[in-house]
Amino acid sequence: MWSVIYKLFISFLKVGTFAFGGAYSLLPIIENEVVTKHAWLTNPEFMKVLGMVEIVPGAISIKYATYVGYKAAGIPGVIAANVGNLVSPIIIMLFMYKFYDTFSQNKYVQKAFMGLQFLIMGMILAIVVKYVQNQFADYKQIIFLILGFSLMLFLKLSPIYIILIGILLAMVIF
Repeated sequence: MWSVIYKLFISFLKVGTFAFGGAYSLLPIIENEVVTKHAWLTNPEFMKVLGMVEIVPGAISIKYATYVGYKAAGIPGVIAANVGNLVSPIIIMLFMYKFYDTFSQNKYVQKAFMGLQFLIMGMILAIVVKYVQNQFADYKQIIFLILGFSLMLFLKLSPIYIILIGILLAMVIF
């Protein structure tokens, strides 16, 4: 059991360390660790958990760490995965806070962040395409995809309003 707890900690330490760009950018890292490397989840289960974590508030990495940790090792697994997930961001943010003025003006740091920004957008797009391929079964889901996209991009509605509209429409349509 301790080897599983250790592997959970290390796997989610990687997630927390390399989670540049926010929630969806870390999905390929999580998938690699929990599906490909350790087989704690199958690929279909990974996609189902993604659907589940999208409807629960909070950070995606914490929800995945909790789900996978519990499945693999119960409560100790939850603790190990979440601590691993949080260690690097806390240390990095404390470091960045202390040295922000120095690093923010460094041309190499600026170039690195520019490159990361576009690389992460590509990773997010890949996850979106993969998710769409695995999830859509009928025209209603495609309508909701287009509706969410349109409300956000063209009407510039707050994500909160889009979610509320989506919940109400889903209760009527599905």
